[in-house]
Amino acid sequence: MTWWVMLSGGLALLLSLMVVGVPIFVAFLILNVAGVLVLIGPAGFGMFANSIFTTTTLAELAAIPLFILMGELLFRSGTMNVLLDSLDRLVGGIRGRQYVLCILLSAICGALAGAAMAVAGLLGRSLFPTMQARGYDRNLAAGTILGGASLDPIIPPSVLAIIIASLAKISTGKLLIAGIVPGLLLMVLFLAYVLIRVRLNPALAPDVAGELRDPATRGSAFMAVLRMMPVSLIFFLVVGLIMLGIATPTEAAATGVAGAALLALCYGGLNVRMVKESVVSGITVAGIMLAIMACATMFSQLMIMTGAMRALGDFVIHLDLSYAAMLFVLLAVPFVLFMFLDSVSVLMVLTPIYQPVVQLYHYDPIWFWSLILIVATVGGITPPFGYTLYAFKSAVPEMPTRELFRAAWPFAWIIVLGMVIMSIFPGIITFLPELARS
Repeated sequence: MTWWVMLSGGLALLLSLMVVGVPIFVAFLILNVAGVLVLIGPAGFGMFANSIFTTTTLAELAAIPLFILMGELLFRSGTMNVLLDSLDRLVGGIRGRQYVLCILLSAICGALAGAAMAVAGLLGRSLFPTMQARGYDRNLAAGTILGGASLDPIIPPSVLAIIIASLAKISTGKLLIAGIVPGLLLMVLFLAYVLIRVRLNPALAPDVAGELRDPATRGSAFMAVLRMMPVSLIFFLVVGLIMLGIATPTEAAATGVAGAALLALCYGGLNVRMVKESVVSGITVAGIMLAIMACATMFSQLMIMTGAMRALGDFVIHLDLSYAAMLFVLLAVPFVLFMFLDSVSVLMVLTPIYQPVVQLYHYDPIWFWSLILIVATVGGITPPFGYTLYAFKSAVPEMPTRELFRAAWPFAWIIVLGMVIMSIFPGIITFLPELARS
């Protein structure tokens, strides 16, 4: 049986299982069991067990449950409500100020938890009704929330970045740090877009004077800044310690959990029930992710055994595409797949396939995998199956799905524009990681 028949057959089986609703890790498990039986026989299950043990005991992956727990503590302790209130008081007299508030709040959430679905749901429940009540355009408000939430897996800490770094065998710390400037660039592009649209069409936002008379937007700016100061400590504990070389990502994540607990205590949201719910939720999500990764790693090993990886590399060589053309193909394929499939499952399949191509074309690994991370992020807001779309939909069930799709597309294309800029100027991504090397 030729390598391409086995590869295409395996991928077809995997996608078919996912389409009919089989959980991702179960789909990988079924495929792996079938692959081991066909290629090796029953004796291969010892290698299967060893592969699972090796993957799940990687030290780098310990950061995943810790980052998830940190995010859960922050969201359940009321920290996000404090940030929302403080930023609302700090944003000046700009027409469309709630759009600005939404994007800034999302960027800060990205520096705290990196959970796009959680932020989309949170802002859909808390900020979206306020924006509607104040007369903001519903479509632009929804799009701003979705676009802002898409920043969260890019700006560190990012669970998705840790998964990609582990699969691609690159530095987790450098990939995390690499997301800072791209996240800020996309935030600026979002701000420019909404402010230009409001300037061209003032009906998209209410009159500033009337909005500033709202008691919720008034108060001491000094006190608002003071209430936000503890949040900056979390960012330093997570990102600052990694950049300074003081802590590994796992150690920084553990420190971030301690900081999140202290922050919850500071804001009065720390209690036994909240901690218990956060731990249970963190364990559940992290356990599923580790199960997926273990099964996907075995899938990669089976592909290597079939000779598919080497043959695929030879196939790419004979295509003789230019540097830029190959980059376009490598980014376009997941862009389309992420519209229909979960980002983690797609990354599990594509990463081992892409690795020899990245080496062949001498792409900077941090730069290339950062672009892949951004593609995965935009997949969360692209119809028809973007997971962030449906997190927002669950929080705002009265908004028609077609209208929600229409609201998301402009921000998806803005992210694509950002990727083009980062492809032309790779230093935007590699600048901070290179500083961290010194």
